[in-house]
Amino acid sequence: MENEKRYLIVGLGNAEQQYAGTRHNYGFEVANAVAKAFKAEFKSDRLAYVARASFKGRELVIIMPTTYMNLSGKAVKYWLAEENVAVDHCLVIYDDIDLPLGIFKLKPKGGGGTHNGIGDIIETLERTDIPRMRCGIGKNYAQGYQVDYVLGRFSSEELKLVEPCIERAVSAVKSFVTVGMQLTMNQFNTKETERAKAMEEEEAKKDDE
Repeated sequence: MENEKRYLIVGLGNAEQQYAGTRHNYGFEVANAVAKAFKAEFKSDRLAYVARASFKGRELVIIMPTTYMNLSGKAVKYWLAEENVAVDHCLVIYDDIDLPLGIFKLKPKGGGGTHNGIGDIIETLERTDIPRMRCGIGKNYAQGYQVDYVLGRFSSEELKLVEPCIERAVSAVKSFVTVGMQLTMNQFNTKETERAKAMEEEEAKKDDE
C-alpha cells in the first residue's frame, strides 16, 4: 500500500566524476540543495545515492540515480516500489534547453522532449503523468554543439542566475510535498514566467544600447 506521507524527489544527472557541475547535472545540483536544506546526507544505495529527510509530517526520499542518464527509469521504478510512493508523489528534476537559463517550470505530466532521462522514466513507468521540474539551461550554443553545451560547465556569469534559481527550486520542492503540484505550480510558475519576461526585456535593452 502506498504511503501517503512519503515523497520521492529525483534529481537527474550522470554520477561519474567528469560530469560533476555540468549543465546536464542540474537535477543533481537541485537534489543536493534540497538535502542540504534538511541537513540530510546522501549514502550510496541500490541504483542511486539516497538521502532521507522529514518536513511538516512528510517523509522525503531524495535520490540521484547512479545509472546512466538514459537508464534513469530503472532507478525511479525501483525506489517508487521500494518506498511505496505513488507516482503523483514523485517529482523528477532535470535540465531543459527549451527554458531560459535561471528559470524553472513545474509540470504535472507530458512527454520527454529531447531529454533522455525523463524520456526513459516515461518509457519505463509506461505513463506520462509524472510530476516534473524543468530547470532551464538555455540554448547558447552553435548548431551541432548541443552535446558539448549540455556537458559543459556553467560560467561564473551563468552561476549568478543558476544559484538563486536553485534556491527557489528548493522552496518549490518544499511546497510540492506540503500543498501538492497544482498549488505549487500556481505559486511558482507565474513568478518564473514574469522573471523570464523581465530577463528578456533586460537583454533587449542591452542590445539597443
